Amino acid sequence: MKNKVRGYRTMGGYNQKQLADILEITPQSLSAKENGRRSFNDFEKVLLLDLFKEIEPELTIDKLFFDQEVSKS
Repeated sequence: MKNKVRGYRTMGGYNQKQLADILEITPQSLSAKENGRRSFNDFEKVLLLDLFKEIEPELTIDKLFFDQEVSKS
């Protein structure tokens, strides 16, 4: 499942290396997590939420990681 981290990272002006350094992971690991091939752990989720709340104060972990648009078929 994809998440919205890449979009918020871009809005915040961070490149992958910068955000990976904040999370203390490699850029490759961040890429895999942004693309849904790996999951962010709880510590990373809280860190990202705190960081991205500067962009969107009403942001929640659910909105960042679990909200998905459902289209009508």
